[in-house]
Amino acid sequence: MKKNVFLSLVFYLFVSVGFTQTITTSTNKKAIKEFKKAYKSLNNRNFTDAILYGKNAIKEDPYFADACILVAESYSLLGNCEEAYIYYEKTVESERDIPAKLYLTATYGFMGCGYPAQAAKCFEIYFAKYSGGNKTQGNVYSSYELCLWRAKMMRDSLSINPQNMGKNINSAWSEYLPTLTADESELIFTVRRPADKKTICPEGKICVEEEDFYVSKKVNGEWTKRKPLGKPINTPRNEGAQCISPDGKYLIFTACYREDGKGSCDLYWSKRVGDIWSKPRNFGEPVNTRYWESQPTFGADGKTILFTSNRPGGVGGMDIWQTTMIEEGVFSEPINLGPPINTMRDEDSPFLHPDGVTLYFTSTGHKGMGGADIFYSNLQANGKWGEPINMGYPINTHEDEFGLVVNAKGDKAFFSSDKKGGLGKMDLYWFELPEALRPLPVTYFKGKIFDSKDEKPVEALFEVIDLKTNKIVVSSVSDPVTGEFLVCIPTNSLYAFNATAPHYLFYSENFEIDGKYSDIMPYEKDITLKRIELGEYIILKNVFFDTDKSDLKPESEVELNRLVTLMQQNLKMKIEIGGHTDNTGNKEHNAVLSKNRAKSVFDYLVSKGIDSERMTYAGYGSDKPVETNDTPEGRALNRRTEFKIIGF
Repeated sequence: MKKNVFLSLVFYLFVSVGFTQTITTSTNKKAIKEFKKAYKSLNNRNFTDAILYGKNAIKEDPYFADACILVAESYSLLGNCEEAYIYYEKTVESERDIPAKLYLTATYGFMGCGYPAQAAKCFEIYFAKYSGGNKTQGNVYSSYELCLWRAKMMRDSLSINPQNMGKNINSAWSEYLPTLTADESELIFTVRRPADKKTICPEGKICVEEEDFYVSKKVNGEWTKRKPLGKPINTPRNEGAQCISPDGKYLIFTACYREDGKGSCDLYWSKRVGDIWSKPRNFGEPVNTRYWESQPTFGADGKTILFTSNRPGGVGGMDIWQTTMIEEGVFSEPINLGPPINTMRDEDSPFLHPDGVTLYFTSTGHKGMGGADIFYSNLQANGKWGEPINMGYPINTHEDEFGLVVNAKGDKAFFSSDKKGGLGKMDLYWFELPEALRPLPVTYFKGKIFDSKDEKPVEALFEVIDLKTNKIVVSSVSDPVTGEFLVCIPTNSLYAFNATAPHYLFYSENFEIDGKYSDIMPYEKDITLKRIELGEYIILKNVFFDTDKSDLKPESEVELNRLVTLMQQNLKMKIEIGGHTDNTGNKEHNAVLSKNRAKSVFDYLVSKGIDSERMTYAGYGSDKPVETNDTPEGRALNRRTEFKIIGF
């Protein structure tokens, strides 16, 4: 139910005081008698009887504006704005003079039921007829301007066609709050089903429904029949308002009134190892408090988490807050996103897109179509969020909208709605997101990390770094059972990938993601890690030099610092640093250049405290190619710096 429709009733009751003694628009005794019955039913919140008696009054007196407005308000409160519209029209089209406040009540009724153009016309008549052309009444005129804005939004309607996600997802029950993995292979959502004998209710309350998580997987482009997520996530209590991390590894959700809870509703997290979810754990302090924490969203970096809370220290009402997962299960002190995201009213249902810079959320405080609307904001270069933008009509309507998520590619949006034609109460829908509302294009990088010799999966810590900004895009760990990893990365940039694990040499790679990669053809690569053994070597793929020079470029430091750490962790290990070139140019010159480049790496390690006695360096020029020198790609691979273990 719309908040402003309810306010319409409050306004109506205010202007209706004394109706039982003074009727302003009728002298028909039979009509007045029926109206008094209707008014009594309305005060008792018996809207059905209020409509019945109100219509009887109108039947006796067709121009009885008091009765028309009462019937219209009753229909509004039953959620039937189509019928309400008819009786709001009857009110303002009465052939009799009606009080200004009664006229305004009808005008606000049009506004609250989603008819801003009709409301704007009524405001104009009000200004001319009731205020003598005076438009200085602040609240009234600001409402008029809002109607003009809403009417324009409806005229500029977006071309979208929401599609029901079908019977494998939806049912006669309510389905809502969808969340997707980055590759769209898995959908987790909340289902509100009838309570059963096992349902546990909060103390002192009676439960008629229970919320659980269900999951569906996409196979050959189709969503499979949904299944309960099961233990240990689902319990006999309510679980809802969830978010799955883009890699599908962590599930964060809301649970209320649990024994280990800090307040009414808290955030919990669970980790998936293989196909098994761990027992959920309370976020604990400082994230959870005695106040309300809910509706989390996970950033693509694997660390950033936004959530909704009414805790003190915010801007007002429900606010969106941010915390960082410092390490698994350890979270930073939450910070309020502040203006312009948060307002004095409510902001909730945040969704941080995998591009890391586009935030979708619901607000009642920003200029909207009525009640709760969905907005988006972009993270600016200075680290601050930009002014929120309303997503437009018909994504936003006079009904409450919430819980929208967007796939990694940015072309599809998923949401819940109780619109007509569904399979039950709330259903899940999707639609093609208009170009103007899309986030930055994001693809995903997926693969497995395994041992180079026995090909067993390895649990490895890995990072993806944007070499254009030198910022970590994501930091995570591969699955210990399968070795699998999946990360979201924006397209059209150059990246470094690094992986480390105990007893292994680190792995490094750099790659470019351009527009040819998508959700249909992502960047895929399996990673092999070499054990720390005599004779093993790795190529330092993220050590860079300018053409024909031996001075290390600044972006090489990240890679070389990993080599420093490796040497510090293995104090008996000795290495040779080797420089290599392609066969272009003078052979003697290439030999000198490759040796100087190796020495530059040697000197850097010495400057970081590594004993020079543990290292040697050599320049091999073009003598040891790893690929053909007949192609540009082969020559690029032959130009390399590597290190080899030569002793312990």
